[in-house]
Amino acid sequence: MNQVILVGRLVDKPTVIESESGKKYTTIVLAVQRAFKNADGKYETDFFRCVLWNGIAANTSEYCQSGDVLGIRGRLQTRSYETPEKEIKYITEVIAERVTFLAKCSKDNAEDAK
Repeated sequence: MNQVILVGRLVDKPTVIESESGKKYTTIVLAVQRAFKNADGKYETDFFRCVLWNGIAANTSEYCQSGDVLGIRGRLQTRSYETPEKEIKYITEVIAERVTFLAKCSKDNAEDAK
Protein backbone atom coordinates (compact mmCIF):
# COMPACT_ATOMS: atom_id res chain seq x y z
CA MET A 1 0.00 0.00 0.00
CA ASN A 2 1.34 3.44 -0.95
CA GLN A 3 -0.34 6.05 1.24
CA VAL A 4 1.00 9.23 2.82
CA ILE A 5 -0.73 11.56 5.30
CA LEU A 6 0.89 14.91 6.09
CA VAL A 7 -0.17 17.92 8.15
CA GLY A 8 1.93 21.04 7.79
CA ARG A 9 2.21 24.66 6.74
CA LEU A 10 2.17 25.84 3.15
CA VAL A 11 5.56 27.40 2.29
CA ASP A 12 4.43 29.60 -0.66
CA LYS A 13 1.18 30.72 -2.29
CA PRO A 14 0.21 28.05 -4.86
CA THR A 15 -0.03 28.97 -8.54
CA VAL A 16 -1.95 26.85 -11.05
CA ILE A 17 -0.09 25.87 -14.22
CA GLU A 18 -1.54 24.24 -17.33
CA SER A 19 0.41 21.25 -18.68
CA GLU A 20 1.06 20.58 -22.37
CA SER A 21 -1.84 18.11 -22.33
CA GLY A 22 -4.20 20.79 -20.95
CA LYS A 23 -4.43 19.47 -17.37
CA LYS A 24 -4.11 21.99 -14.55
CA TYR A 25 -1.73 21.37 -11.66
CA THR A 26 0.24 23.10 -8.95
CA THR A 27 3.31 22.07 -7.02
CA ILE A 28 3.48 23.10 -3.37
CA VAL A 29 5.95 22.59 -0.57
CA LEU A 30 4.55 21.57 2.81
CA ALA A 31 6.63 22.26 5.94
CA VAL A 32 6.00 19.51 8.51
CA GLN A 33 7.43 19.88 11.99
CA ARG A 34 8.81 16.67 13.51
CA ALA A 35 7.12 15.34 16.66
CA PHE A 36 10.36 15.18 18.65
CA LYS A 37 13.22 17.51 19.53
CA ASN A 38 16.79 17.11 18.29
CA ALA A 39 19.91 16.98 20.49
CA ASP A 40 19.81 20.80 20.80
CA GLY A 41 16.26 20.68 22.18
CA LYS A 42 14.68 22.14 19.03
CA TYR A 43 12.04 20.78 16.67
CA GLU A 44 13.26 20.17 13.13
CA THR A 45 11.11 20.62 10.04
CA ASP A 46 10.89 18.48 6.91
CA PHE A 47 9.83 20.00 3.57
CA PHE A 48 7.76 17.85 1.21
CA ARG A 49 7.10 18.59 -2.45
CA CYS A 50 3.46 17.84 -3.28
CA VAL A 51 1.72 17.84 -6.67
CA LEU A 52 -1.99 18.72 -6.83
CA TRP A 53 -4.08 18.21 -9.97
CA ASN A 54 -7.23 19.74 -11.51
CA GLY A 55 -9.91 20.81 -8.98
CA ILE A 56 -7.70 20.22 -5.94
CA ALA A 57 -5.04 22.48 -7.50
CA ALA A 58 -7.55 25.21 -8.38
CA ASN A 59 -9.21 25.24 -4.95
CA THR A 60 -5.91 25.24 -3.07
CA SER A 61 -4.60 28.08 -5.23
CA GLU A 62 -7.78 30.11 -4.75
CA TYR A 63 -8.27 29.66 -1.00
CA CYS A 64 -4.79 29.14 0.50
CA GLN A 65 -1.89 31.44 1.34
CA SER A 66 1.64 30.91 2.61
CA GLY A 67 1.54 29.74 6.24
CA ASP A 68 -1.89 28.09 6.09
CA VAL A 69 -2.13 24.64 7.69
CA LEU A 70 -3.11 21.86 5.26
CA GLY A 71 -3.76 18.17 5.61
CA ILE A 72 -2.75 16.12 2.57
CA ARG A 73 -3.52 12.49 1.83
CA GLY A 74 -1.86 11.00 -1.19
CA ARG A 75 0.78 8.64 -2.50
CA LEU A 76 4.51 8.77 -3.10
CA GLN A 77 5.76 8.83 -6.67
CA THR A 78 9.33 8.82 -7.94
CA ARG A 79 10.24 10.13 -11.37
CA SER A 80 13.52 10.71 -13.12
CA TYR A 81 15.02 13.12 -15.62
CA GLU A 82 18.33 13.52 -17.40
CA THR A 83 20.49 16.60 -16.83
CA PRO A 84 22.35 18.34 -19.68
CA GLU A 85 25.45 16.53 -18.36
CA LYS A 86 23.69 13.20 -19.09
CA GLU A 87 23.25 12.44 -15.39
CA ILE A 88 20.03 10.77 -14.19
CA LYS A 89 18.32 12.58 -11.29
CA TYR A 90 15.40 11.22 -9.25
CA ILE A 91 12.62 13.21 -7.56
CA THR A 92 10.22 11.79 -5.00
CA GLU A 93 6.93 13.69 -4.65
CA VAL A 94 3.62 13.32 -2.89
CA ILE A 95 0.77 13.12 -5.39
CA ALA A 96 -2.17 14.59 -3.47
CA GLU A 97 -5.48 12.74 -3.66
CA ARG A 98 -7.20 14.84 -0.97
CA VAL A 99 -6.39 18.22 0.57
CA THR A 100 -8.06 19.52 3.73
CA PHE A 101 -7.78 23.19 4.70
CA LEU A 102 -7.21 23.07 8.46
CA ALA A 103 -6.29 26.61 9.56
CA LYS A 104 -5.62 30.02 8.06
CA CYS A 105 -2.34 31.71 8.88
CA SER A 106 -2.81 34.63 11.27
CA LYS A 107 -1.40 38.05 10.35
CA ASP A 108 1.29 37.69 13.04
CA ASN A 109 2.43 34.31 11.68
CA ALA A 110 2.40 35.65 8.10
CA GLU A 111 4.79 38.44 9.10
CA ASP A 112 7.10 35.93 10.83
CA ALA A 113 7.14 33.73 7.71
CA LYS A 114 8.59 36.54 5.54
